[in-house]
Amino acid sequence: MTNSCATLSIADAPVSADPVGSVYKGQGVLGVAVDWVANSRNRKKMILVTGAGGFVGTAVVSELAKQGISYRAVTREPREGYFSIGNITPQTDWTAALDGIDSIIHLASRAHVMNEAVADPIAHFRSVNVDSTLSLARQAIKSGVKRFVFISSIKVNGEATEPGRPFTAEDPPNPQNPYAQSKLDAEQGLLALSRGSSLEVTVIRPPLVYGPGVKANFATMMDWVNRGIPLPLGSVHNRRSFVFVGNLADLIVLTAIHPNAGGQVFLVSDGEDISTTELFRKIAQALGRPSLVMPLPASLVTLMAAAIGQSAVASRLIDSLQVDVSKTRALLGWEPRKNISEGLRQTARSFQRPDRHLDREARSA
Repeated sequence: MTNSCATLSIADAPVSADPVGSVYKGQGVLGVAVDWVANSRNRKKMILVTGAGGFVGTAVVSELAKQGISYRAVTREPREGYFSIGNITPQTDWTAALDGIDSIIHLASRAHVMNEAVADPIAHFRSVNVDSTLSLARQAIKSGVKRFVFISSIKVNGEATEPGRPFTAEDPPNPQNPYAQSKLDAEQGLLALSRGSSLEVTVIRPPLVYGPGVKANFATMMDWVNRGIPLPLGSVHNRRSFVFVGNLADLIVLTAIHPNAGGQVFLVSDGEDISTTELFRKIAQALGRPSLVMPLPASLVTLMAAAIGQSAVASRLIDSLQVDVSKTRALLGWEPRKNISEGLRQTARSFQRPDRHLDREARSA
């Protein structure tokens, strides 16, 4: 595969950025890779971010720039200001992208969709989420990369929690679908590689992520509220953890540089678990819309959803899914910067922009 290299990223550039270019063979903007380098004398300390053009990746790149940390942002498609790698496969050659890299934040993956259209999703998930990830890690070891931060999913722990018993990072894995299994397989493969090399691996398992630019399920829920659709979710007394994309990006960057993060699995949330009923009320408040949630018993909602073939959707609205972030706080000294209300206000402002496009592809939380 031919690697193409891009020009300097201009989004949220660090104040002290010093652009440094390295010429490679291949296609791209003048064939030059130019990275944000906070200190050109510290050239080796640079972080590679895969999936940098995605929802979370964009926030991570912005956070790195704000902190003045050198980075190289990688995307599949050619894009000004980014290093284009093409479709990521087990055969992808990362040599040029890894030049001068000290740490990797690996966000690129195949997301879980609720209406799966691929004939063999297990094989497809394994190719993208497992084999391609491990190929990158093996090449990173050869290149001398010191740390690999892998963004996994809380689905590795399971789909739901019992009341008052949140998931912890030490719980036995309990993946319930091919996506979650692929994330677990990647975690285990990375940790095995780490044991036989100098590469430190850090795993983060986020719950449902929301924030400006969010798509899929969360955007659909906001659309329901914005359009004034009455929802039969006024008597759901579950507890669910969420994470604002800015809080997640802050933790991701911290784990890439913190000495205590190597070899660890971390869970993350906003530190405030709420019910689905409370979530819709907070969304309505953030959007400046009335809260139209009807007090229908959760058991009846489950039966109605099953009757129309939407049991999976109902379970994600009615079941509890809580995470315990005490380990993350204790080992890293990390605290979420924004609470849910603040995060939802930022999300609502983005959602109400006239140029917003709603992605209705259903993905699981």
